Amino acid sequence: MKFLLYSISLLFLIQCGSGILPFAPFDKKKSNLNEALLLLLIPQNSYVWNLPPGFPIPVVPASNPMTQEKVDLGRFLFYDKKLSGNQTQSCASCHKQSIAFTDGLTTAVGSTGNFHPRNTQGIINVAYNARQTWVNPTLKDLEDQMLVPMFGEHPVELGLANRENEMLDRLRAENRYQTLFRKAFPFEDPFSVSNVVKAIACFERTLISGRSPYDKFLYDGNVAALGNQRASVIRGAQIFFSEKGECFHCHGGFNFAETSVHVGAVTAEVTFHNNGLYNIGGTRDYPPNNQGLYEFTGMISDKGKFRAPSIRNIELTAPYMHDGSIDTLENVVEHYNAGGRNIIGGPHAGDGRANPNKNGFVFPIGLTAGEKTDLVNFLKSLTDTEFINDPKHSDPF
Repeated sequence: MKFLLYSISLLFLIQCGSGILPFAPFDKKKSNLNEALLLLLIPQNSYVWNLPPGFPIPVVPASNPMTQEKVDLGRFLFYDKKLSGNQTQSCASCHKQSIAFTDGLTTAVGSTGNFHPRNTQGIINVAYNARQTWVNPTLKDLEDQMLVPMFGEHPVELGLANRENEMLDRLRAENRYQTLFRKAFPFEDPFSVSNVVKAIACFERTLISGRSPYDKFLYDGNVAALGNQRASVIRGAQIFFSEKGECFHCHGGFNFAETSVHVGAVTAEVTFHNNGLYNIGGTRDYPPNNQGLYEFTGMISDKGKFRAPSIRNIELTAPYMHDGSIDTLENVVEHYNAGGRNIIGGPHAGDGRANPNKNGFVFPIGLTAGEKTDLVNFLKSLTDTEFINDPKHSDPF
């Protein structure tokens, strides 16, 4: 401890001796050094998470420690349409709080009208994601993922490619952002793409949902929280966590997801799965531009493999699957009960149940009508109405 204090004091004196005062505007040539110094001087574990019962502390990149100031700035940026090239969309346009930060569309539509090939994933509990998209195995952190909707051109989402300075000028022109940016990033010029990304990432890491009726039953012992369907919900949970249903293998743990990253977690392999949605012409194929992990690896065995997301708040996030091709929760249960989907006619005809790439946990289950209802009721018990109505996450404008 004495050595640490001595080192920090020495760095402080060196900086003062060079004519640079901490927490004052920095010389451009030494801004990186001063930023590193500030990271040493500012307590890095001061952020208070206020996590739900049973939830561990998320892992946060060392390059972007959580602060309330960044969260506050990120919330404004998340809801601000100035973050699209034509100022018609914000992050919240595709991630609406009322429907668990999804958009309710089959596939996403960008600011210029381009259709995305995939269904919009909810961004609840993204702080725990091992990977941040349906298929890209390289996008581990929110900071990296965010560059895709901001600057991607195939398809265009926010449409900021080659327009980043224009976007920053719009933000810089507002007194509100002059204050918020300088509080969040007390350096020479806080207006940068990097800082926009860092602030939004900090806000998104606070979108933690864990107070559903099932959580209150599980962690608080509150049976009444399950409502009039409590007996059905409990039966559905028994199916979900049983070797009959096998659901928990891909949607388990506190986050009802396959792999969650948090403080103290053992590093686990990140896997992607084919759940038997397609098998076009018996060739393992999925529709064009939606072939899953295969698009990154080129391996035939990876066709149709996608990440298994958290199913918290699943009642609110229809339509379902990576392409939004299943419309209701009841039909999702039917899909898995059948062990996949058999498409009889049309351009996607083929028996997904027989796809050689299909995950081994997807097979005909043989649920009765009553068991299907129980399973649906259990899934609905994962709806967190406190979260979708929490003013901390709402539009600040």
